[in-house]
Amino acid sequence: MNKKEVIKEGFLFEKRNYVIMLVGLAFIAIGFILMSGGGSDNPAVFNEEIYNFRRIRLAPTLVLIGFAIEVYAILVNPKK
Repeated sequence: MNKKEVIKEGFLFEKRNYVIMLVGLAFIAIGFILMSGGGSDNPAVFNEEIYNFRRIRLAPTLVLIGFAIEVYAILVNPKK
């Protein structure tokens, strides 16, 4: 048995995969930044600002889109 195995060392993904991953990470980061805030300086006073559209709908949607982009970046075939 004189078969030689060719072992290729290098990166797991191509440049295109990493660019798509960075876009996904940017979506996730923006989502978490938009989700922050809305607190009150006085803990005895309730602030209704925590339930606005940005924190309840927009930010979690951006985070989920970011995770979907990350999954796509892992599964995309760089050879095409």
